[in-house]
Amino acid sequence: MMLKAEGKKLRACLLASALVLVAGGGLLPLASAQAQTRTLPDFTDLVDQVGPAVVNIRTVEKVTQRGGGANGEMDEEMQEFFRRFFGQPAPGAPRSAPRPNRPQEPQEESRPRGVGSGFILSADGFVMTNAHVVEDASEVLVTLPDKREFKAKIIGADKRTDVAVVKIDATGLPALKVGDVSKLRVGEWVMAIGSPFGLENTVTAGIVSAKQRDTGDYLPFIQTDVAINPGNSGGPLINMRGEVVGINSQIYSRSGGFMGISFSIPIDEAIRVSEQLRATGRVSRGRIGVSIDQVTKDVAESIGLGKAQGALVRSVEAGSPGEKAGVEAGDIITKFDGKAIENSRDLPRLVGNTKPGTKSTITVYRRGAFRDLNVTIAEIEPDKPARPAVEREEPAPKSSASAAAKSLGLAVSDLTEVQKKALKVRGGVKIDAATDAAARAGLREGDVILALGNAEVTSVKELDAALGKADKSKPVSVLFRRGEWAQYALIRPTR
Repeated sequence: MMLKAEGKKLRACLLASALVLVAGGGLLPLASAQAQTRTLPDFTDLVDQVGPAVVNIRTVEKVTQRGGGANGEMDEEMQEFFRRFFGQPAPGAPRSAPRPNRPQEPQEESRPRGVGSGFILSADGFVMTNAHVVEDASEVLVTLPDKREFKAKIIGADKRTDVAVVKIDATGLPALKVGDVSKLRVGEWVMAIGSPFGLENTVTAGIVSAKQRDTGDYLPFIQTDVAINPGNSGGPLINMRGEVVGINSQIYSRSGGFMGISFSIPIDEAIRVSEQLRATGRVSRGRIGVSIDQVTKDVAESIGLGKAQGALVRSVEAGSPGEKAGVEAGDIITKFDGKAIENSRDLPRLVGNTKPGTKSTITVYRRGAFRDLNVTIAEIEPDKPARPAVEREEPAPKSSASAAAKSLGLAVSDLTEVQKKALKVRGGVKIDAATDAAARAGLREGDVILALGNAEVTSVKELDAALGKADKSKPVSVLFRRGEWAQYALIRPTR
């Protein structure tokens, strides 16, 4: 009986070794299952290939503080503290009688500021890193993997993209090859080298988690699960071909350390910025002077745009290229120089990458129709112009509304000439009270209705006419101004 039992166990083991259970519930021969298994990548050759081009960056800042006397004597106030409360001089303080008070001259002292990473762009000593790594640094020290150390000159830094270029006095350096970000695929293996917490030449690896991750106006970041920590900033993100595809820049963290999500600046964007920094020391960006927002699906459908696309213009800056081109609040910009604006964040990138002075074409959707406007790109300005003084207001017209407006919970009045001038509109209808359906849509007292559906509204009379033509059983879209901003609301009929 024991031999029979052992025989059954042996046959069961042989059967288990010949077949494997797959996720679909069927059985495959072991050889076939092994053929489908992919081996994990080996990064050793890759590290040998790109490691020599990754550098450690230390920064120093000079601070001014009130110094003591000669020979490093302790501050006299501290000496007095020890004498008064401990009955003896402070440790290391002179035993002689105290000297009379005298003004203490400020002393400048160099202190370590931070540690970051970088990588060599060219054999003649240009190094790329993050702008926040070298920000406010009075001295930048670059250490190569072979332990050579150089003082670096900051060529330029761009805070908007967090890209900086520094230069060291060396030649014949190993430089990284630049990869094609457009060929980078989600799920692809990538590697980072840097100095987390000052630990030089640390290698970590993971996969690309997402592309085009929006965390800023000018950069669609690469998201990975590569371990990035303080000190990795400015280091390269490397693909399996040994090419740099990004600059490690940010992490998402609630603890200050790595939590599985890190972001890298796409190298194509960084190279474009670095070329301007190397040429002029600064980055020039275009602007058209409009404030924008997303276009929601409901709004797109209600005004006949179809799908949610483009950038909704909420306000137009006075005297800006946009105003001169004829852009109006409530327009939806769908194309810039023939390139589709799928998301509102696309517009700042396209305009920002355009050289100031360039004549461009923007396509807007307004009142149910597309139209092209010619605009001359200006250079982005750091500060907004001061707001003009408000003129004395004239008495406001009395509130009035049709039965249709009242059914939506609206009490409205015409705009005064001063209000029109202040808002820079030809006309509109001021909301004096919003209740019921209008209130549920988000409208409130003080808002100004500019359009109903695709019909422009310049007076209460026109609002009444537009409401009279609207389908009472369907939501009606309202373009309105609130302060300086224009936006859409959908008033849904009460069922």
